This record gives sequence, C-alpha cells and structure tokens, in this order.
Amino acid sequence: MTFFRSRWVDRPAHVTELDPALLPRGFRSAGVAAGIKPNGLDVAVLASDEPATVSAARFTTNARVGAPVMVSREASLDRLRAAVANSGCSNVGDGRRGYETALATQSRAAELLGLDPPSVGLASTGAIGHELPRGPVLAGVESACAQLGADADAFSRAILTSDHAPKRCALEVDLTAGIVRLAAQAKGAGMISPRFATMFCFVETDALLTAETLDLLVGVCVKRSFDRISVDGQLSTSDTVFAFANGASGTPVEPESEDELRLGEALDALLRQLALEIVSDGEGAERVGRIVVRGAAETVEPVARAVADSPLVKAALHGADPNFGRVLQAAGQALPSDEPFLVDLAIEGRQVVCAGDVVGLDDARLRELEDAVRGEEIDFELTIPGEGGETEVFFSDLSEAYAAFNSQYVKGQG
Repeated sequence: MTFFRSRWVDRPAHVTELDPALLPRGFRSAGVAAGIKPNGLDVAVLASDEPATVSAARFTTNARVGAPVMVSREASLDRLRAAVANSGCSNVGDGRRGYETALATQSRAAELLGLDPPSVGLASTGAIGHELPRGPVLAGVESACAQLGADADAFSRAILTSDHAPKRCALEVDLTAGIVRLAAQAKGAGMISPRFATMFCFVETDALLTAETLDLLVGVCVKRSFDRISVDGQLSTSDTVFAFANGASGTPVEPESEDELRLGEALDALLRQLALEIVSDGEGAERVGRIVVRGAAETVEPVARAVADSPLVKAALHGADPNFGRVLQAAGQALPSDEPFLVDLAIEGRQVVCAGDVVGLDDARLRELEDAVRGEEIDFELTIPGEGGETEVFFSDLSEAYAAFNSQYVKGQG
C-alpha cells in the first residue's frame, strides 16, 4: 500500500517512497517494553549521531500541560539531539513528583547518549492523572539506548496508545544539490482538535540546513496538517512535534532557495498524510470529512470548526447520510445572527444549497448524492458572506465504537 493514498494529498514529483521504517542517515532509534502498559512496547528513544544536528518543536496550546511538555519547553529546542517518548501514561497532573520524573528521564537519557540534558526532548502519552513509574521508565530508557538501530520500527510502535497501527513514512527527496532522506513517525487517534491531537510526530532528515530554516518549514507545514484535524474537538495536554536535521547527507538546503521549496513540499505532503492517518484512525472512525469554508477572513475558521466538531454532522457522516441541514445548522452557530444567512453548500461537488436555500433535488440526483457520501473521504464546500478568507478542517465521523471505547477508558490507552 502506498503512503500517499488520500485524494487530498499530492505526492510531489521529486519524492520517492522508501521502506516506511527507514531512518535517514545518522539517526538511530529503539522501542522497548518497560511495563508501563500491560502489554507491548512503551518506551522509545530517537537519537542523532551528528553533533551539528539542529531541531524545531511545537507543543500543545492547552493551559493544562504535562511535565514532559514543561521540561521540553525549557530544553535547547533548536539544538536537540535526541527524544525520549513513552506511552501508557501521559505524566499529567502528578505535581512535583511527575516533574522530577521527567527531569530524571531527560538526565538519564543524556548520560547514556553522551549529551547535555537540554539536548533531549520528552514526550508522554496515555491516561491523565496517574503516576508515571520512575523506575520502569528509567530502566526502559537504559534498555532502549542499548538497542539503538538504523530503523524506526520498534520506535514507531512504542509510542502508540489506541492507534490501530504505526503511522510512519520514509522518503527520498531529489533536490538540485543532491538526494536527501526525510522520515516521520506519528501517533494519535483520539482527543484531537484543533491544534495537534493526543499526538506525537517525530521528523528526521539528513539534509543540511539551519535551525531557522527548519523551524520555518515545520511551522508552515504543521499549520497545514496537524493544525487542520479534529476527531472529537478535544485539545490534548501532551501534543508534541519534534523535527531534527543532522546534515549527514552533506546536501545543503540554502534559505529561500529552490531546494528549500522542494524540501518544504515534501515535508508538507508527509505531514498532511500523517495528519489524515490520525483522523482516519479516530477511535471507531470509518469515514473522513473535509470542510472547506470560503468567505470573510475572520469568520471562516470558527465556521469550519463548528461544522467539523458538530456531533450531528459527524453522526450523519458515519451513517453516510447527506443531511446538509446539519451542516447549515452548525455553520449558523458561528455566523452573526443579525445578518442574512446567505451561504452556498456543495457536497462531493454537488451543490445542495444556494444563498441559504435548498436546491431542488429530484429522486435521481438525491440517490446520486447518497451514493457519493458512502466513500471513505467526503468533501464539503461552504461559501459564506465576505471575502478574503479560506480554510479547511479534516474530521472523522462519530460512531458507536467511539462512545463505547471512551466510556470504558482505562489506564494505558490515552
């Protein structure tokens, strides 16, 4: 199966897919079972062997964050050499004890890798309000550091919680200056919106570029990917994106160059597809919708979020029901109530509403629309009053399985 399989993501012509677990040159990783989860791998370490490695990071904007986010925010975010992640416990809400566990994890990894503690970033995912057992975590770090290898298979599996499978990809990117590799590993399936998710993403490239260039590319691409997804409208406490560039290929990417554009296009496609993997893996999800809103710049975002996070819209999506009245109702919540409701709506390219009024659909056209919304990806296009704005949000459906899973939430599955 090819990685770029969504119709909403185009694979750049200068990009070739590699073994999805491959790491770029100069990177090593490992994942081990430390007993934090009842079963499976749960501690992961990623490291760059190159001293000149540069990095960039993005975190949740929730006011309530976990100790790993707190510690990572104080790290050398433009000069990280490694990251330690665990699944099974988010280390959120455990007070001073949790914070000291995060510091101890950072220090132990740094010692084993021959680095300064601020060169190590942290990420934890799982249930909130539980103690992250310090002994097993530190033992897991020691075991992982002893098993570091040139692929990301175990690493990408050790960060999972309610995910069905690893989310990962490795690419070869053809630049004018030479060939580089670009790879990423992500996790996430629930508590997703609107900025990131209960998600991690680790990005690695062996291209040679400055920290400022990497930060610029990551910022732009994250806004077009992980910032555009919603499963349940809930903003996580632990969202983390780390990106590393170690220059091991010797291929330079100069600022404001053709190669910066080419690398940026590859990163953009990579992160957008990973973001869609997260949405499509939403707990119990069967379909993914995309709402595109055009109109007044200050209004398009709240309207898109209102539609994407509407339980009624999401339930209709799950049932393959082209109930456009629910889309209009959700959009109306975010529009000024003292202005005419002059909106146009198309579903799968078929206009169903014009200037706020339903377009007459005969039986044949209605059956055609019903058939169109039975696919795995459904497009909604909404035009609202005003000009200058356009946005999109990808969202999952809402199923019985989602309610069942989250009504029986247990430690280790966050």
